[in-house]
Amino acid sequence: MNKPKINYQIILEKKIKEIERLDYIPTLLLHSCCAPCGSYALEYLADYFKITVYYYNPNITFHDEYKKRYVEQQEFIKTINKTAKNKIYFLGGEYDTVEFYDKIRGLEGIREGGERCFECFDLRLAQTAKMANELNYDYFSTALSISPLKNGQKINEIGIELEERFGIQFLKADFKKKNGYKRSIELSREHNLYRQDYCGCIYSKQEREEDEKNK
Repeated sequence: MNKPKINYQIILEKKIKEIERLDYIPTLLLHSCCAPCGSYALEYLADYFKITVYYYNPNITFHDEYKKRYVEQQEFIKTINKTAKNKIYFLGGEYDTVEFYDKIRGLEGIREGGERCFECFDLRLAQTAKMANELNYDYFSTALSISPLKNGQKINEIGIELEERFGIQFLKADFKKKNGYKRSIELSREHNLYRQDYCGCIYSKQEREEDEKNK
């Protein structure tokens, strides 16, 4: 039996109202896979949190691709900091693709959007939660839910489980809601951001190439 879908955007809005009543600004470690995906989340949340963007993405197969996204994420933060209410910081994680391949071993043949992706979400969110706990952040979260190709329900379920495991609050969200994805595209065009056509791993790249051939 399918679980009823939860509107995590409504949950986020309620949480923000709670935060607005506080006499301090909470800290948030926000995982991001690239500048386009993180763009809307940063624009949206920077008024309410002191954010550090955590770039931890061992799933990105090719080093050149990894580095390009890494640098562009930093450059976008510099740009948005010119107008952000609260300054945004950047933290780079380790780049070790072995961690990714170990995590998804046996799931290589599953198409994007299935169990392989769920294991990848768990890998990246677990490291974000661990880092947030070690650095004493109030919350951790991820911008991954901005994509229509990503299962926002599953991302939040993983985050909630990690909240219990690491003892740090997970900021529930579904950033694609309320035209969030549309806004991310607008921001990408406005700032001339590089929008890749695959998630990052070799398997997602191969699927995109196969789909293009079959069109």
